Amino acid sequence: MDILKIKAVVFDCDGVMFDTALANRKYYDEVLAAFSKPVLNEEQFINVHMMTVKEAIEYLFPEINDLSRVYERLSHIGYHKFIDYMVMEAGLKELLTGLKNNGYIRGIATNRTNTMEKVLEDFGLETYFEIVITAAIVKHPKPDPEQLFLIMDKCGLTAHEILFIGDSEYDRQAAVAAGVWFAGFKNPGLKADVNVVSMDEIAGILQIN
Repeated sequence: MDILKIKAVVFDCDGVMFDTALANRKYYDEVLAAFSKPVLNEEQFINVHMMTVKEAIEYLFPEINDLSRVYERLSHIGYHKFIDYMVMEAGLKELLTGLKNNGYIRGIATNRTNTMEKVLEDFGLETYFEIVITAAIVKHPKPDPEQLFLIMDKCGLTAHEILFIGDSEYDRQAAVAAGVWFAGFKNPGLKADVNVVSMDEIAGILQIN
């Protein structure tokens, strides 16, 4: 990885910027309970953690052909009350500030859809990113590379000018397909250009701490 070429650092949300395990589990468990289904098992949890809401619902309710009543229930449940269970990663704001002070573009590429804006607002992060690309903006969410290609296009960057930080196989596949540098976050089994466990470690790699 040539750190001198990197001009933008792009973050996945769930599992990188935030520990969202409890929030996502509570959300989907409530959805499942509404239809008298058991809570998420570990395999289901790992899968829905990477997916868009639409993909997750199709995955969790394969026996239902018309999912309109599930989506109706989702609209009543909402996600906003579960944001309180999200925990911001230690050192995130400090890293984002350091990136700005050193001239980096800061971005998000996430399979969240309509909740990202509220998350940024609730945690005081609205002004910390130059570009935010969610699954609602693109036709094909991760593992498709469309989000990363869109960031390249909007920011006038080449693939090797982007470092993408993710924690899942979906993130890795998107990074490989887009040709960007990839940092695996808190997932040592994930094949990556570099594996890290903290925001401080990312700052160290970029030599901005």
